[in-house]
Amino acid sequence: MESTQSEQSKLSFTAELFQIARRNAQTYTILLALVGIWLIFFFTTGGAYLGAQNVSNLFRQMSVTAFLAAGMVLVIVTGNIDLSVGKMAGFVSVVVAYLQANTWYDYLPNQPLLAAVLSVTIGLAVGALFGAIQGYIIAYLNVPSFIVTLAGLWLFNGLILLVTEGKTIPANQPWFSDIAQGYVPTHWGWVFAALAIGFLFWNMFRSRQNKQKHGFELRNIYVDLLITGFAALIILIYVYNVNNYRGVQNPVLLLAVTVAIMVYISNNTRFGRYAYAIGGNRDAARLSGINIRSMVFRIFVLMGFLSGVAGIVLASYVGYGTIAAGQGYELDAIASCILGGTSTLGGIGTVPGAMIGALIIASLSTGLQMMNVAPAWQYVVKAIVLVLAVLADVYFKKNR
Repeated sequence: MESTQSEQSKLSFTAELFQIARRNAQTYTILLALVGIWLIFFFTTGGAYLGAQNVSNLFRQMSVTAFLAAGMVLVIVTGNIDLSVGKMAGFVSVVVAYLQANTWYDYLPNQPLLAAVLSVTIGLAVGALFGAIQGYIIAYLNVPSFIVTLAGLWLFNGLILLVTEGKTIPANQPWFSDIAQGYVPTHWGWVFAALAIGFLFWNMFRSRQNKQKHGFELRNIYVDLLITGFAALIILIYVYNVNNYRGVQNPVLLLAVTVAIMVYISNNTRFGRYAYAIGGNRDAARLSGINIRSMVFRIFVLMGFLSGVAGIVLASYVGYGTIAAGQGYELDAIASCILGGTSTLGGIGTVPGAMIGALIIASLSTGLQMMNVAPAWQYVVKAIVLVLAVLADVYFKKNR
């Protein structure tokens, strides 16, 4: 009798794994593609591609795009688009660079920490403010997001030129430069890894409790433990690798916190559920009592805030505010979301998927640069990968 129950449990476990694989075939395909990209560059660069220093640089380089992609997921999920995020981040970067190099240099010459805190605060406020302005025009004045954010892109281009006056502004002052160029001590890296793994398991058990509370069918607990354990293993491998260089990078730690918050918001709050409901069926969401205008407005404010975060990290990482700041980041952010499974039709998309997409974009750029591939061909490769991702999205939707 016990052996029969054990066999049934194993069959149930295998069947659930198979069902999960079918439902998430696109996500696993993208993961396999990422592993394939890494293996190709590993062998073509003689193993240097997956060296501790290059892995550290790879994750640092993806951070700016990843911050933008984290917010872009909810924008696209609701059936909107934001073409201005790259230049908005660029504008924030030149604003904080100007404050660091000029304003605080005159008024707070010997207080670099206070100057950095004020610069970050103002940069976040600028991003949120412009996000609110665009969100208000889109949500309450009923102007399509494509038009509003395209105008925003041109506006930020002009504002960047006005602030910089065509010059490069240094932003490499103490404390501020550590935001994107600094490292977490190795022992603290393990502490943060433990906290991240603890969050993963807490989130898993909390999700199971909520499903049980509302009468939803629960998956086999061993399936959830296997999936969460695999994610925990990836975190441990990453921390071990970068600790062999100089430790976890500050922007990656900041990104991890941001992703955890965004995942929680998307999966466990009314705000997140409403966003997916709007994208899934706008009329049904409206008839259910969801304030669509308020939701869209708040999502664009959040997008502006995350653009501010990206702009601050960009200025700190590059060390300068330039006239080309933020160029092309909006396209990388949108591509990251699509590569990660976010549907251009709305209603479908995840923040972790967008992070995988951002990592693919950064992996391609870094690997092709290490192989000394001409920039023109780098764009060609990215274009092909993006089109293949969209074709995969169409294929999997048709099969569902």
